[in-house]
Amino acid sequence: QVQLVESGGGLVQAGGSLRLSCAVSGMPLGVTAMDWYRQAPGKQRELVATISSRGTTNYVDSVKGRFTISRDNAKNTVYLQMNSLRPEDTAVYYCHAALINYWGQGTQVTVSS
Repeated sequence: QVQLVESGGGLVQAGGSLRLSCAVSGMPLGVTAMDWYRQAPGKQRELVATISSRGTTNYVDSVKGRFTISRDNAKNTVYLQMNSLRPEDTAVYYCHAALINYWGQGTQVTVSS
């Protein structure tokens, strides 16, 4: 059974950093592109960053230059390094396995001003 388990969220002041992790089990990470989404209260879920199975990355404009998505296929883990955090980055962040359209449970990120 496939599982995606996010961790690393928390409360941080504006300008701070967090690193989110998504541990994947039940399937080899290398076969799928992986995404990070986020959903703020009252807003639609938003695609934040994508990394292909070959390592090609894409970002939504609002996080370019601040966030970095990466993957370690040997550890079956995907990461989202978030720097220079802003209050508008506050949301629940979700890991998503594109090949099978499978979601993690989410991790809360709160950025205080």
